[in-house]
Amino acid sequence: MAPAPPGPGTVGDRALREKEHAENFPVALRILPRDLRADLVAVYDVARVIDDLGDESAVQDRTPGLLRFQRDLERTFRGEQPHERVLRDLLPAIRRRELELDPFNRLVRANLQDQRVAAYATQAELEDYCVLSADPVGRIVLRVFGVRDPVAERLSDRVCTALQLIEHCQDVAEDRRNGRVYLPQADLAAFGATEADLDAPTTSRPVRLTVAAQTARALDLLTEGAALLDRLHGWARLAVAGYIAGGLATLDALRRARWDVLAGTPRPRKTDVLAHLIALLVRPAAHVRRIREGGRLS
Repeated sequence: MAPAPPGPGTVGDRALREKEHAENFPVALRILPRDLRADLVAVYDVARVIDDLGDESAVQDRTPGLLRFQRDLERTFRGEQPHERVLRDLLPAIRRRELELDPFNRLVRANLQDQRVAAYATQAELEDYCVLSADPVGRIVLRVFGVRDPVAERLSDRVCTALQLIEHCQDVAEDRRNGRVYLPQADLAAFGATEADLDAPTTSRPVRLTVAAQTARALDLLTEGAALLDRLHGWARLAVAGYIAGGLATLDALRRARWDVLAGTPRPRKTDVLAHLIALLVRPAAHVRRIREGGRLS
């Protein structure tokens, strides 16, 4: 039977490449071998489509589209021919790298949760969400590079949660337009901010303080997670250093914007990404610790 056409809400290759180029970090460094780059891009495309199905695919409830994609995902891991093109493109990576279904299913579950939960009361609840929305990506990337190390996985979780928190800070305005708030309600209240403040054209001081607090927590997690680089070698170390460098460069952008995340989206500079990447490859823990101790990005 010929594969069915892509379901509603999936995006074409051109749109996926535009989204890839807009990411804070290099998804697949051009220096990587072709097969590694292809597998990383295939993983990215699946994760991106899942997020798009959860965020942009429909005006109303997006649950049916997510469940339809999840069924196709399960079909893929059973060795059957999937309907979605991005899942067909993932098949070589599944076979080459012995990828597992669970991390991909957790990404779907995160987006299903987004349909029910619009805000998080505490930091702990928000980080529990990141266990579904962010940490699985790091687990998949480690598998692509053949890393099966429980300690590395735990450190990867720290890095991925940090990167997710940073992106939440960067995208406060966009998330608010989508009806979601990823700044903890407890933090907003502690700094005297309300959700209504997130509708303003520029960022009030209470919201800026809330964003600064979140980025400080993210930097704490990156400081801990940077030890991951000492457990990696070769291409894996280079690729993961690129992801961390993108996070640090985005923190630079947030600081330059003085935490004003409503007037525009702070974007990292490629030169900053490169500078952080080089420093991370030389002395990863020391570099992140120096940033953390040098003023807490405040």
